[in-house]
Amino acid sequence: MTSTRKNSSNPNPDYHHHRDSSPENQTVETDPIDPHSPFQHQVEPMTNSPSIYQGRRRKAAVVLSMIWGGTITLHLVSWGSWFIFGLTGLISIHSLRILFTRYRHPSSDQTATGDRDYWPFVSLLVAAKNEESVIHNLVENLCNLDYPSDSYEVWIIDDHSTDNTPLLLDQLAEKFEQLNVLHRQNGVGGKSGALNQVLPLTQGEFIGVFDADAQVSPNLLQQVVPLFDSDQIGAVQVRKAISNAPLNFWTQSQAAEMALDSFFQEQRIALGGIGELRGNGQFVRRDAIEACGGWNEETITDDLDLTIRLHLNDWDIEFLAFPPVYEEGVTKSISLWHQRNRWAEGGYQRYLDYWKPLLRNRLGSRKTFDLFGFLIIQYLVPTAAVPDCLMSLALRRLPITSPLSLLALTLSFVGMFIGLRRTQTPQKASQTRSVSQSIMTVLQAGLQSLRGTFYMLHWFIVISSTAIRVSVRPKRLKWVKTVHQGM
Repeated sequence: MTSTRKNSSNPNPDYHHHRDSSPENQTVETDPIDPHSPFQHQVEPMTNSPSIYQGRRRKAAVVLSMIWGGTITLHLVSWGSWFIFGLTGLISIHSLRILFTRYRHPSSDQTATGDRDYWPFVSLLVAAKNEESVIHNLVENLCNLDYPSDSYEVWIIDDHSTDNTPLLLDQLAEKFEQLNVLHRQNGVGGKSGALNQVLPLTQGEFIGVFDADAQVSPNLLQQVVPLFDSDQIGAVQVRKAISNAPLNFWTQSQAAEMALDSFFQEQRIALGGIGELRGNGQFVRRDAIEACGGWNEETITDDLDLTIRLHLNDWDIEFLAFPPVYEEGVTKSISLWHQRNRWAEGGYQRYLDYWKPLLRNRLGSRKTFDLFGFLIIQYLVPTAAVPDCLMSLALRRLPITSPLSLLALTLSFVGMFIGLRRTQTPQKASQTRSVSQSIMTVLQAGLQSLRGTFYMLHWFIVISSTAIRVSVRPKRLKWVKTVHQGM
């Protein structure tokens, strides 16, 4: 690999041992596994045995057989409907607790920025492959943050790009003092491999990870860093927003989907449930990521996998709603299909991999109940849709999982509506409006929520097809890149 690294003066004495003494703009050839590299401190090996990532197809086939067999059985026994009603009632109670839990904006009560004497060093990482259309804007944005310039660094990992990305990065490295560039030659391990390879070169107490199309507000680090004042916080996820939302139906719907995700993130965390990482705009405490063994190169969704491992290691994940990180929404149905299939498969993988500690309640009762409640709604109900529909046609009655499906759609609409209302900027929310303006805003949010809930039906198809595919077809790990247009 080729590493282009420049010195910067870091006033934080705790991190002097991470720095190198290479002259400015020096290009260094290092081996990614060389323990004698002057830049590297070693990341502890993963705490989980590699064997837990084996046999996913077999485990997926067992789970699929249980879900399909159980669904068919519920149609045939007299108490099947009562079982579903009881399960729906149980999840409804948890859902009501989520809906009515009082949330708080961390940005309003924890992130006063003007009276801090110490700003910890932060390393911002981006794995970029063929990103010539967006890389310049990304670097300009990240290298001009309103944060002490000697207290943060930017690392862009050129992950074996074949376009002009490497050339552009080398040119930008001459312009921006904070920018460091790592050129990977093999691309092994996908995004996780790129992040693991650069981690020993970084200095930060906190590690921020962004996608190449990310755009953030200048004050983002000032808002994120104070959330780590609690030693229990292992990671912070920044709310994601769609930069090209007005473009078409798909991007508008993704904007509503991000508002829905934001709502449930805030409510679940406030209730003591699971906070989740979303890849773009995630910040992780160095101690936490090293305790977890780095990013998992045996999964196709590093963020979802790391979410589970952090919680299993007794860390909490916080969520920051303002300011958001903007990213491009996919603009075509085929691109959405590929992206969501990857997300669905990665979501399944984490349950298949970590089912033993999850069943042993390693997360604690609150987090375990919250996780399995969303597992039922997000994965089990869509997976049961195929046999459920076939049996309902054969027996000429409604699908037996209809109460759970109706609950899922209701939660989607309500969560999306509240999320859209919340994600208005604080300035707009505080503006004095006439009654007619307020009514119009509510109607717009309602229509957006209806459209977004209809759009969310695609998850039933994605999840059910993914469950079948991973159960019957062997699959090598494949990281499918989302193409960015530079909008």
